[in-house]
Amino acid sequence: MFIGHFGVGLAAKKLAPRTSLGTLFFAAQFLDLIWPIFLLLGLEHVRIAPGITRMSPFDFCDYPISHSLLTSVGWALLVGGLYYAIRRNWNDALIVGLAVPSHWVLDLLVHRPDLPLWPGGPKFGWGLWNYWVPEIVLEVAIFATGIWLYLDITRARDHIGRYAFWALMGFSFIGWVASLLAGAPPGVRSMAWGALSMWIVIPGRGGPTNIAKQSRKIPESIRARNFTSSFLR
Repeated sequence: MFIGHFGVGLAAKKLAPRTSLGTLFFAAQFLDLIWPIFLLLGLEHVRIAPGITRMSPFDFCDYPISHSLLTSVGWALLVGGLYYAIRRNWNDALIVGLAVPSHWVLDLLVHRPDLPLWPGGPKFGWGLWNYWVPEIVLEVAIFATGIWLYLDITRARDHIGRYAFWALMGFSFIGWVASLLAGAPPGVRSMAWGALSMWIVIPGRGGPTNIAKQSRKIPESIRARNFTSSFLR
């Protein structure tokens, strides 16, 4: 699951219109952002095993810290709590927090039974990565629904904003397609180091569109303040 997680971030804008898209993307992808850190520290493990599923070459041996349901709730409390500490908005902090374990729920649909309920607990996964058409249809549907909900709550300030948003969506979609066609990476450590680039790419993805778009349902005084920030608003 890749653009499906971005779909959640886009859809969450409907419920938290004052929160930047970069922040919502960050929350929806948070488990995958911390995962390569634990890989490099040797606390979690993955094996590259082409053919283990039809769409992904990864055998997730253990990732109880980043990808168990229980710890995802803990990470949600941390991320949502930090957001509230900065912005003092309970509603938006709740939505940001809920976006974190949404990642586990979506992964449950596509992974093999490798997602633990808690560290050392039973593992689950419905295995849609073994079925190209249903997985692709599902992921595109989530992404498209997120775009629709996002556009319903925001509007572009000008043509630049409109083009920036669709360029961002196109970049995300093409990146997802490229990942499906790329095959297995050369090694676990190189893959983990490459995955760390998401710390730069994902929070920044909302930046251009946050400045170029505004919520239709936020008073003008709040909108003006929102234009000054493109990440943690």
